[in-house]
Amino acid sequence: MKTVSESKVHGGIQGVYSHESSETRCDMTFAVFVPPQAASAPCPVLWYLSGLTCTHQNVMDKGEYRRAAAELGLVIVCPDTSPRGEDIADEKDDWKIGTGAGFYVDAIEEPWAANYRMYSYITDELPKLVAGKFPVDMDRQAIFGHSMGGHGALTIALNNPDRFRSCSAFAPIVSPSTADWASNAFATYLGGDQSAWRAYDACALVEDGKRFDEFLIDQGDADQFLDDGLRPWLFEDACRKSGIALTLRMQPGYDHSYNFISTFMEDHLRWHAKRLGAQIT
Repeated sequence: MKTVSESKVHGGIQGVYSHESSETRCDMTFAVFVPPQAASAPCPVLWYLSGLTCTHQNVMDKGEYRRAAAELGLVIVCPDTSPRGEDIADEKDDWKIGTGAGFYVDAIEEPWAANYRMYSYITDELPKLVAGKFPVDMDRQAIFGHSMGGHGALTIALNNPDRFRSCSAFAPIVSPSTADWASNAFATYLGGDQSAWRAYDACALVEDGKRFDEFLIDQGDADQFLDDGLRPWLFEDACRKSGIALTLRMQPGYDHSYNFISTFMEDHLRWHAKRLGAQIT
């Protein structure tokens, strides 16, 4: 692991790091905020998964999470959204496929299968690296994300319910198999057999019997992608039928941007902190 940058903020350290990934077969960059409480004891870790076209940098610049994370004693890990590089497969004319659009799946179709293994990267390789390099309590993990990253958070939590104590999302893509801006990516990465898509679709996972204790979702009702891409009411219906506790908050006037995310970021951090037993200062 290489240190790209480190800077003190709110008594903690915001760092950016890179490493050679065996899953994606390229150098990957990620950000970690370590709160001041980590100087005395390992802290719970909260994984933030970003949306389409983003890198680790977007939430660092716009997410406004560090002050609250420092108060609550939370390590925040922000991975990238896809493999990157000149030799990595990409779709130059479609921002919803390729670079910045890994969709947190393990691709099985060529040429994507060689590098686009973001599910295994997020659930296996990167946690092992973080556990070995940072003062984290891996028995206290939570996960959240935005849009494509909200989709990733929901599906990863449903597939790994014993690992995460809590899961939330901002404007998640809850049914990527049927969403206008996700189904083409699924077909590209996973092929035409839609049964293979269900392991990465939150609504399908719940329908197929996967369970998680509870979810929190914030969704702006002025989001330009609400009706065609996000449709949280589909996940609400699936959770209701399956007995999963879901708090879905439709926020009047908010769109899909980081203005929306930053407004409710502290709410989400405090919600996770209660479930993680964080050391609040």
